[in-house]
Amino acid sequence: MSLVSESEVGLAASGASPSDYVALLKPRVMSLVVFTAVAGILLAPHPVHPVLGLISLLAIAVGAGASGALNMWYDADIDRLMARTAGRPIPAGRMSGGEALAFGLVLSCFSVLTLGLAANWLAAGLLAFTIFYYVVVYTMWLKRSTPQNIVVGGAAGALPPMVGYAAATGSLSLSSLVLFAIIFVWTPPHFWSLALVKSRDYGRAGIPMAPNIWGPDATRTQILAYSLVLAPVGLLPWILGFAGPAYGVVAALGGAGMIFGCLAVFRIREGDRAKRIAMRNFGFSILYLFALFAVLVVERLIAIWTGALL
Repeated sequence: MSLVSESEVGLAASGASPSDYVALLKPRVMSLVVFTAVAGILLAPHPVHPVLGLISLLAIAVGAGASGALNMWYDADIDRLMARTAGRPIPAGRMSGGEALAFGLVLSCFSVLTLGLAANWLAAGLLAFTIFYYVVVYTMWLKRSTPQNIVVGGAAGALPPMVGYAAATGSLSLSSLVLFAIIFVWTPPHFWSLALVKSRDYGRAGIPMAPNIWGPDATRTQILAYSLVLAPVGLLPWILGFAGPAYGVVAALGGAGMIFGCLAVFRIREGDRAKRIAMRNFGFSILYLFALFAVLVVERLIAIWTGALL
């Protein structure tokens, strides 16, 4: 049983500050979720009413925050064993697990009901499934049982564009599935680059991350292999015609950059230089994904402003 008792995580939680509740939402992850959901909304063949779009994004953002809160509730026992997570509200003793659980459950229900009432129940169902998948399938099961946790669990982080598209149209499309595929294939080389540097942290917490189970060398091979798949997948929006030439250029250059960075991770394996290269690849992967979706968003906004989607 992985749940921790109130005494283990600190009952002095009654003094939790507003910033602690914000931290539970994982704001950086939430911002990525919202950004990719915007792209999904803008892929709709016709412009979405701004009010509907804003409410949908709010609901998706709250759903992402709820997932983060429930993740921190369940993972409090291992968070207190890792340097990068020991300062989170529950392991640091500023909030009880019960408070985080209640907060996450309330936000989950609010986000799903809001999206269903404001947009449609397909989008709400997808959002509910995303929360369930992240909390139950990934956090409670995969994360602690298999080094494939990031691969299979990455589906949760890849779903927001599909939720956004469903909110705008009441349906799904090939274009929304392609955006899902980009994020899904991007996740392993992104996260495993960090895991190479933080493998001791994960080892202390007993989390079976790829470097700890397969070994660093096999993980580096996997990182490179995924980058070779990611580069052409990243070009699909342009190839399939729902992204323009600017996107094609950014995707081609960014894909080449990902392959180059992952190749460096594969080749340089020892010492501080290897750690620096892995962290540099981790940072570049964030820039790569941001650039893809930013260009796609800008292209779609220009199409709306010029009347091409009207």
